[in-house]
Amino acid sequence: MEEGSDYRRWDELIPDALGLIFSNLPLQEILTVIPRVCKSWSKAVTGPYCWQEIDIEEWSNRCQPDHLDQMLEMLITRSCGSLRKLCVSGLHTEMIFNFIAKNAGSLQTLRLPRSEMSDSIVEQIASRLSMITFLDVSYCGKIGARALEAIGKNCKLLVGLCRNLHPLDTAGKPLQDDEAYAIASTMPKLKHLEMAYHLISTTSVLKILSSCPELGFLDLRGCWDVKLDDKFLKDKFPKLKVLGPLVIDHYERNDWDDCSDSSDAFEYLAWEFVAGEMGEFDEDEDDESYWDDEGRLEELELRFYEGNNEDAELYGWPPSP
Repeated sequence: MEEGSDYRRWDELIPDALGLIFSNLPLQEILTVIPRVCKSWSKAVTGPYCWQEIDIEEWSNRCQPDHLDQMLEMLITRSCGSLRKLCVSGLHTEMIFNFIAKNAGSLQTLRLPRSEMSDSIVEQIASRLSMITFLDVSYCGKIGARALEAIGKNCKLLVGLCRNLHPLDTAGKPLQDDEAYAIASTMPKLKHLEMAYHLISTTSVLKILSSCPELGFLDLRGCWDVKLDDKFLKDKFPKLKVLGPLVIDHYERNDWDDCSDSSDAFEYLAWEFVAGEMGEFDEDEDDESYWDDEGRLEELELRFYEGNNEDAELYGWPPSP
């Protein structure tokens, strides 16, 4: 760049500014394109600046569980304790839940739909999620009232909860009010609550309404046994918006029902981690990455450079501009 120019060099931007810019890009570009531009950009994406908010929910719906755990551990480690928001779907192992809780000191928003945590796991980690204000545990079939009670007792700042169920998981079963009562007894600050397709009664819903005076939105789609009088709601809870239960609703599948262990409907990602601090990850045999004509990722090879100027060429890195 010519001397006296009014424009600042991109590689001279502070990492915070670069991280703010890069955080608007797709995950694949942040991990595979940006680090190859120059060392200052690589430093920005390998530091905490891009990872205060991690949203890999869409990608996690179609990746292999072991790859998901590896990716999540890497990104959370990069956040260096500054993680504020995490959105990921389909977690399976107790180890990864404990890892998230261990790094949840600043975490405020946590979305874990379709994950396989149990009541006992939630009871173990709930005390480390005390800063959570919004939680999504929809379609988590292995948790129940015990887990929700543990969350309510430990997450005193919680104002939003999503606990939607799949209609096929509740079809033909008897009423189960225990989760509703757990919410009513431990989450008085709720402002947003989703309980679609729960097998709950009118009595338990009224208990929630009386126990959560700040509630502004309640999703009761598919809660067919709940009967609420519109006039009663307007008189007693004028600020409350209720969705359902009698709503003609097309259940949003998000392609989840099309996935199975034996299905080849989705290609999964092959990862290769070449980073100093991530040496525990296995190296994938494939070493070619490319995008097909439709822009869908077939294979993805991740290479991370954290060295000095003199060994930049070892990783095929271009010098800083």
